[in-house]
Amino acid sequence: MTTPDHPTRAELHDRAGQPRGTSWEVLDDPGRGTPSFADEQSVVAAAGLVQLGETYGLDYPVDAFVPGVVAGAEPPRHLIHADHPTRRADTLDGYHLQCSTHVTGLRGSRGEDVGFYAGTPDELILPGTHEIGIQVWADRPIVGRGVLVDVAGLLARRDEPIDHEAGQPIPYDYLDQALTAQAVELRAGDIVMVHTGWCEWFLGLSTEQRVAQQAIGRATGVAQSEEILDWAWDTGLALLAADTYAVECLPPVADSPFLRSAPTDRGLMRQELLAKLGMPLGALWRLGPLARRMDELQRWDAFVSVKPLNVTGAAGSPANALAII
Repeated sequence: MTTPDHPTRAELHDRAGQPRGTSWEVLDDPGRGTPSFADEQSVVAAAGLVQLGETYGLDYPVDAFVPGVVAGAEPPRHLIHADHPTRRADTLDGYHLQCSTHVTGLRGSRGEDVGFYAGTPDELILPGTHEIGIQVWADRPIVGRGVLVDVAGLLARRDEPIDHEAGQPIPYDYLDQALTAQAVELRAGDIVMVHTGWCEWFLGLSTEQRVAQQAIGRATGVAQSEEILDWAWDTGLALLAADTYAVECLPPVADSPFLRSAPTDRGLMRQELLAKLGMPLGALWRLGPLARRMDELQRWDAFVSVKPLNVTGAAGSPANALAII
């Protein structure tokens, strides 16, 4: 891991005049958050990773997750209009922007103890307002070196398959061990993609099994811990993504260190990442095909582009993510 030029997360706990553990006023562009770690130099370096010209779309279809793990994020209804003999047009009715592969922006979670990122007042979080809206990453997309962390591959080689039905938590140690096995060193500005196999497992279930899993409310994801946050921030990640429902496990681990700061979220970590550190999260990413190809090549990085919809003031968006190797 390289050492980026910003305070460590431990140092963020003791800054005078700022809420504990926040990156507020650390980043040059507070509305952009941690994607600002992917500067021009890192983008140029990432372009050099394109060697084979193979492209991988990292988004699932908008109607892939029917039903989803949690009720309320149903897919849109696709309509084709024929308003003229030679023309066709489309509408998506009831489009929940985070129903499939997506990026959650800085409006996506309010810290119960600190409010929205950078102290943005609640009354400004409205449709059409610009403050910490996802349109900033549509104007200047999140582009850089993407690193796939193949936790599923690591555990498969150990004959320890992930228990997706139980919503197995993925501890920091598994991420570290996978990166070590892959001989990958993370750099500031990296887009990290955690491959667990959860999406392919879930999409392989019958409708009845998906409904049952929704009722259980469990999903694989990284375990809530201070170690995960220290690693993500201290490394200087631009974005943390996974092929899981919420990046972190559902429900949160019983000993989550965020039970006191995020009681309504039952100790979820999203408030720490989004509202305090300004780090976007990518969930339900389609990583299986890319992971299998990377395993064949024994190479784990790629040029990655993330271009959200240009919806002013949105809290989240389809990722429109692309990897090129």
